[in-house]
Amino acid sequence: MEEQRASDELAQELLFVTELQRATVAERVQGELNAAWRACLAGADELPGVRPVIRASWLRSRATGIDAGEFHYEFIDPPDLARRLERLRELLDIAAPIMADLLSYNPDGHLNLADADGVTLAACGVDLTPLGSRLLEEVQGTNCTGLALRERRLVFVLAGENFKRELRERRMHCASAPVRDPQGRLLGALTLTAAVGNFHCHTLGTVQAAAEAISRQLALKALLDEQQRVLEVLNEGVILLDEDRRIRSLNGYARRLLQLDDPQRGRPFASLIAQETDLDLWLDRRWERQDRDLTLLLPDGSGLPCLASAAPIAQGGWVLSLRENRRIREITRQLLGTRARYSFTDIQGRSPALQSSLRVAQAASRSEATVLVLGESGVGKELFAQAIHNASVRRHGPFVAVNCGAIPRDLVQSELFGHVEGAFTGAARGGAAGKFELADGGTLFLDEIGDMPLEAQVSLLRVLQEGEVTRVGAKKAQAIDVRVIAATHRDLAQAVASGSFREDLFYRLNVLSLQVPPLRERRDDIPLLVATLLKALSRQLERPPLAIADEALTLLMTHGWPGNVRELENVIERAVNLAQGPLIQPLDLPPSLVTSALATDTAGDRLTPLEVGQRELIRATLAQTRGNLRQTAAQLGISRAGLYVKLRRYALNPADFRVGR
Repeated sequence: MEEQRASDELAQELLFVTELQRATVAERVQGELNAAWRACLAGADELPGVRPVIRASWLRSRATGIDAGEFHYEFIDPPDLARRLERLRELLDIAAPIMADLLSYNPDGHLNLADADGVTLAACGVDLTPLGSRLLEEVQGTNCTGLALRERRLVFVLAGENFKRELRERRMHCASAPVRDPQGRLLGALTLTAAVGNFHCHTLGTVQAAAEAISRQLALKALLDEQQRVLEVLNEGVILLDEDRRIRSLNGYARRLLQLDDPQRGRPFASLIAQETDLDLWLDRRWERQDRDLTLLLPDGSGLPCLASAAPIAQGGWVLSLRENRRIREITRQLLGTRARYSFTDIQGRSPALQSSLRVAQAASRSEATVLVLGESGVGKELFAQAIHNASVRRHGPFVAVNCGAIPRDLVQSELFGHVEGAFTGAARGGAAGKFELADGGTLFLDEIGDMPLEAQVSLLRVLQEGEVTRVGAKKAQAIDVRVIAATHRDLAQAVASGSFREDLFYRLNVLSLQVPPLRERRDDIPLLVATLLKALSRQLERPPLAIADEALTLLMTHGWPGNVRELENVIERAVNLAQGPLIQPLDLPPSLVTSALATDTAGDRLTPLEVGQRELIRATLAQTRGNLRQTAAQLGISRAGLYVKLRRYALNPADFRVGR
């Protein structure tokens, strides 16, 4: 409703301005305004012949106590003016050419631009309004700028409609329109003052159009600034090209990528890329514009491999995005979690065999040589590899682990060395980096190296010797900086003799050899390992810490541990979940472990007659209870833990007495 009312008032006012072009009407209106003005000053409220918007302004001016007969400009302090000019510098820069163009159609008039507080910030033409003067209605009474700021719309004020006598006598008409910021908030008002003969309805239209042009330019500038800020925070290079493939602009990331200090406007983009790239062919083939390998030429003559994508711009030209291969690999590594978690402090044990291995591993961490870690499955070969990496100068780089035995034979080379698009059926679009590229700057752990196919061994040897990798299907190699730690449970010397492993690769890997001892050769470390595992599992399961009964620990100490530390971890985790009290008992251990301990006990030791009698009593009770350990212990009057000790001592296997044996 309010917008409709304002629109109707404006339509009536435009008709009124049109009528003013007739001299008789203008003379009559001026006479009516003069009479009404004098009546207003005399205290009258009914003012015939005065437009409602002007009548309301006159009455407010009179109520404010403004002296219509006295005229002077009121100014703000110079420091305040300087702050306003600086804060609205963008507005003034945009408004200046628009004001100059508008004034060319009214050479005998003048323009002024005021802020939302009615302070004049800019002026041009003749009889200028001084900068810093205040034009609000409550300061100068009814005037065009003050009325536009109050009404927040296009207004006009005839010479006779001003409240101040001096402004009335200048015989100049005014039109003013609000200027708004991109959010629609009032910034100020643009006011045109023109001679009576040059003021008509089109004058209002030109002022309105000029004010809206300033507002639109501000909105466009804000949009461009916002887009530029978005481009600047992108973690990829963005380059705009014109139709001739010349650079229009680059964002900050692109300038850093190319090591350029200036915008390079007008420079052919082809001069920044390797010559083997057919730029025109690439951009013209719509289906090949995404994720294209591109090598940028840096000022020092070196090349920087990137992944590039391109898209046409509606008004002509192209937008390119460039992502550095190293950066892509870093993101991939973060997603894959390619970080080493363990250090030498995580390797628990004080046995001589383990300490000897640790001394070799610590020496390897101070070297860049290739390391070959040997040991049975489950001894912790990757634990040693991670510890070596984290103690080396590469600790801040990636640690990428690959199980060579788990990769399908026909995909080993692609997995390790990467591939280009179209290298084989099912190859990833745009190609893919291999594990060597992902490990660039860090360590690549090749587990189960003894299971690597012979054809992949040839490529691996070349990478180790040359320090560069060639993707499957690629024509060009790229340099990498990777330290290799290999591991295997196989006898590689025997594999070389049988022809399943290359001799030259064996010697290239076996620069530093590290043997990780099996758990059965470091039994003295079992109590420490058990205590460490119990503490970690209790924390993980959020339950009070558990301990282990002596009888259960004895069983662990006598077990053969074919699965080594990995088997011990599984046994302890099972026991923690089954334990009913604060102690892990023998019954919480796997039955197979108890049986194994009984079977391997030294039953041939010399027994005393009393012990022989005990053995036969236990044997008879087991036969009677058919191997039920609970009933056997109850009949003998001993604990089940004590029974386990006796069974182990006398090499008695409860399973031999159960039904079905």
